[in-house]
Amino acid sequence: MRIAEVIETKGRAVASVRPTDTVERAVRLLAERRIGAVVVEDQWQSLAGIFSERDLVRRLAQDGPAVLQSEVQRVMTHSVITCHAEDRIDDVLRLMTMNKIRHVPVMDNARLAGIVSIGDLVNYRLLEKQQEAEVLLEIARMRG
Repeated sequence: MRIAEVIETKGRAVASVRPTDTVERAVRLLAERRIGAVVVEDQWQSLAGIFSERDLVRRLAQDGPAVLQSEVQRVMTHSVITCHAEDRIDDVLRLMTMNKIRHVPVMDNARLAGIVSIGDLVNYRLLEKQQEAEVLLEIARMRG
């Protein structure tokens, strides 16, 4: 299975903020959308970073609540690990595990095509396994 299938099912909508937006704005967006990360896009709508709950927690521990008034670019992860729509789900799950990350932007020709979370990929794999089990049960019934 490929990431493209997850994106088609989930949708391509991606929550984003600008590097100069406040951390507070980004946190409100996380809360409103009930998501764990937003992409950070520059004025040309190019991927500049990713801001996650983990980024917030780390910086809160360091700077306290004043971090909420900081610009996102001070807190975000600048070096973003991405994937492509044609990548295999298992490969992206492995990438997430090895790098201890939970969200990966999906790129298509250097443009943002979506974002997947570890939860999205695990859910998709569970559905896939359920479908396989149903097919095997049906084969067993037909032969039984």
